Amino acid sequence: MTKPFNIPKQLIWEAFQCVKANGGSAGVDRESIEQFESRLGDNLYRLWNRMCSGSYFPPPVMGVPIPKKSGGFRLLGIPTVADRVAQTAVKLLLEPILDPVFHQDSYGYRPGRSAHDAIAIVRRRCWDYDWVVEFDIKGLFDNIDHERLMRALGKHCEIPWVLLYVARWLKAPMQTAQGELLARNCGTPQGGVVSPLLANLFLHYAFDRWVERNLPGVKFARYADDGVMHCKSLAQAQFVMRRIGERFQECGLELHPDKTHIVYCKDINRQESYPCVQFTFLGYTFRPRKAVDKYGRVYVNFSPAVSRDALKSMRQTIRGWHLQLKCDCEITDLSKMFNAVLRGWQGYYGRFYGSAMSAIWKHMNGYLTRWMMRKYKHLARHKTRATEALGRLARQKQNAFVHWEMGFLPKAG
Repeated sequence: MTKPFNIPKQLIWEAFQCVKANGGSAGVDRESIEQFESRLGDNLYRLWNRMCSGSYFPPPVMGVPIPKKSGGFRLLGIPTVADRVAQTAVKLLLEPILDPVFHQDSYGYRPGRSAHDAIAIVRRRCWDYDWVVEFDIKGLFDNIDHERLMRALGKHCEIPWVLLYVARWLKAPMQTAQGELLARNCGTPQGGVVSPLLANLFLHYAFDRWVERNLPGVKFARYADDGVMHCKSLAQAQFVMRRIGERFQECGLELHPDKTHIVYCKDINRQESYPCVQFTFLGYTFRPRKAVDKYGRVYVNFSPAVSRDALKSMRQTIRGWHLQLKCDCEITDLSKMFNAVLRGWQGYYGRFYGSAMSAIWKHMNGYLTRWMMRKYKHLARHKTRATEALGRLARQKQNAFVHWEMGFLPKAG
């Protein structure tokens, strides 16, 4: 019997390979990736067959509360493994269609673009423009208007089965830990494979294209629901903030009142008095900082470095490792356990104004010193001697930790 939709089996297979590579937990059916793979042929055939016949209906997503840095929780919607495969198949088709349409200053969840790209362009423009409007969209993924989104998708995609299943994913309910099903009349679950792509499409028309048409000359950089707009004067910044607030209201969205500000990019050449001279974007705080030019002269520059909140989070993570209690471990064991995390932090937060990360490396060395004091009895209660011994060990095993490789060795005193 002929099926209404012609979906290549190879597409479903490629989608599973992506899901397996990305990992992730089970959904409402409690089926892990390993369990799904144990009957891979049957599971993929069943999914493909249902999608081709139009009889595939996504199961509810599992609501998992995730703590927010600002306090409170957000509900992450975790699809089942099979549903992640179905969503990935759609993403593999849609992304090559939609990504070329997106604005050059949209950076979030796009292939070949990164948070560092967004930070770099914002840094460059903060040198050229005196004022910034920093904004954040409150609950973006929970408040996307389904009708507007489907209209936008229909402009670029005419594949019937893709439109059908995107519409069904948008309506799929969320199941709480207590088993309650929460209906979804707007939004797209944060945690869904295809959700970031759909959110970018929605904001492409709700914000990116709108700014181009209605605020010509205003540069911006947007990473998902976080954005920065560059203005020439305070009056222009005030006008821009009012206009984007009105625009988001028209689209059913809202600016976060505590994360939307006007900022003066104060530096050696900008000396106006304004109460707000810093903002945080993608884990980096932009503010006036000391810099040295090529002639060795010190001056004030408006530039990014790792934010205070990010530093606090990293210190808390190190404290939670309880390094000082791992007396049965050698330094090579500790390296295997923790160096990959430290390298990830350096790779992200050390890209701009990397010296600001020195507080983390001192913190890590401090815990390693305490580990030495507990591991070796002759160093107990002798912090200076333990630090000196750790310094000798660090020079012997300099590749054990990324900060030792960079020369942040333990020092007594």
